[in-house]
Amino acid sequence: MTSQKLDNLVKTGNLKVEPGSQSEFDGLLRSGKARLIDARNETLSVESRFDLAYNASHALALAALRWHGYRSENRYLVFQVLEHTLGIAPEVWRVLAKCHEKRNLAEYEGHLEIDNQLLVDLIKAGVLLLEKVSALEAIAPQQ
Repeated sequence: MTSQKLDNLVKTGNLKVEPGSQSEFDGLLRSGKARLIDARNETLSVESRFDLAYNASHALALAALRWHGYRSENRYLVFQVLEHTLGIAPEVWRVLAKCHEKRNLAEYEGHLEIDNQLLVDLIKAGVLLLEKVSALEAIAPQQ
């Protein structure tokens, strides 16, 4: 997968080149898997499930970015670059971007309204990320 677009983000200061480590990748993958499992637990509140699914998706997106040898200090950017790190279609990362906005409203303004369809879409996106990131395990990281 080309990193030209990612390299352009380095030039603009939005990403940093920084080799990842296997232990970091493994930890992010493990965190993403565990949170995604918990997000499917229907006995939890919708808000808790949303938080778990969002953080699972973020951990997995970050694992993909780190696997490619980049780091971002911007939580939103790890979703925006999924097209280049995992080949994720824009309609999937747009769901994640919408969830990021909802998460920020909850974190910074104390306002969280989640409908069931958004939660379903978020969990589906997380499952797709898990599949794609898990496939990277068999390939040597790009540095």
